[in-house]
Amino acid sequence: MENYHVDENGFYGEFGGAYIPEILYQCVHELQEAYLPIIESKKFQNEYRALLRDYVGRPSPLYFAKRMSQKYGCKIYLKREDLNHTGAHKINNTIGQILLAKKMGKTRIIAETGAGQHGVATATVCALMNMKCEIFMGATDVERQHTNVERMKMLGAEVHPVRTGNKTLSDACSEAIRDWCCHPKDTFYIVGSTMGPHPYPDIVARMQSIISEELKTQLQEKIGRDYPDYLIACIGGGSNAAGTIYHYVNDERVKIVLAEAGGHGYETDHTAATFHRGTTGILHGAKILVMQNEDGQIQEAFTISAGLDYPGVGPMHCNMYKAGRTEVLSINDDEAIYAGYELTRTEGIIPAIESAHAIAALKKKKFKSYDVVVLTVSGRGDKDVDTYLKNKEMAKEYGDF
Repeated sequence: MENYHVDENGFYGEFGGAYIPEILYQCVHELQEAYLPIIESKKFQNEYRALLRDYVGRPSPLYFAKRMSQKYGCKIYLKREDLNHTGAHKINNTIGQILLAKKMGKTRIIAETGAGQHGVATATVCALMNMKCEIFMGATDVERQHTNVERMKMLGAEVHPVRTGNKTLSDACSEAIRDWCCHPKDTFYIVGSTMGPHPYPDIVARMQSIISEELKTQLQEKIGRDYPDYLIACIGGGSNAAGTIYHYVNDERVKIVLAEAGGHGYETDHTAATFHRGTTGILHGAKILVMQNEDGQIQEAFTISAGLDYPGVGPMHCNMYKAGRTEVLSINDDEAIYAGYELTRTEGIIPAIESAHAIAALKKKKFKSYDVVVLTVSGRGDKDVDTYLKNKEMAKEYGDF
């Protein structure tokens, strides 16, 4: 049986690794040496799980979506990561990484953010642990995610608008890495997704694996078996997707469907559909699928969703896609907007636009009446209400709300 988890060298098949400048070698090597002994220790796990329970509010509910199930002719369960403290799955990872940083003796935290959810989650745990926090965020995202920017500032973080490139998530990542190069001794970089040099993809996937760990117990209680027929999640860099599938990657009974951001369509130049458009390259320290031109220059990602606005995708997902283990659907902006309204009006749950991409995948699949479909609602839509309202007309062809 294929094993889709990371190997001892930090690779997932041909993808992954640590392709870094010499100035970062000490930082990354120190983390590689430290992370497993720390996070596998009983002391760390006890502290981590206590915070997930008492501070984050886990386990997050697994909710049977009755009306959505009737509409799509199957049994749809929603994994409610939107109900976590801070409103998304991101807090699972930042809780773990701030504990890791403290145990490594670091005193300053930096992070990148797109939609702002990872930035808010990082600022939150820094406030909790009394740590200095600086967030790098593309200037475009600072404007379209204004509420999250103010939340970060309220939590005591310094927010740096990044004005290079497309002024979105990829540029924020690049700026955070530059900062890390300049402050290797005291600074810990909390990466928000399953990207970056090894061991970050593995660290983030392990921290988010609490999602699929809970799913096994919750499904056993609800349906009498611990696995679904389908798992569906949205994917940008890939953290909520990694958490959703982690304990099922080697279970061939479970079909995995991921929804990436098509923007105006993956066949256009206005897209973030890395699986459909990307080729193998190096981005932010790892070998992954990247949207790039013939000369290897990174192409700008485009999507209505700030959290999926990344021109690459994590190495774990690249390997599984290339091996045929996952099916990836490209969801356009108008399809995502419609799906957000659909879940809101059908189940009374306003999803983040990122999560709405996963909801939109339901329309593109044919299910049997007995299929159990678990879909992760990775975040809540409070931050996106203005975007939903401004773009409501673009979804009219799919139905009226």
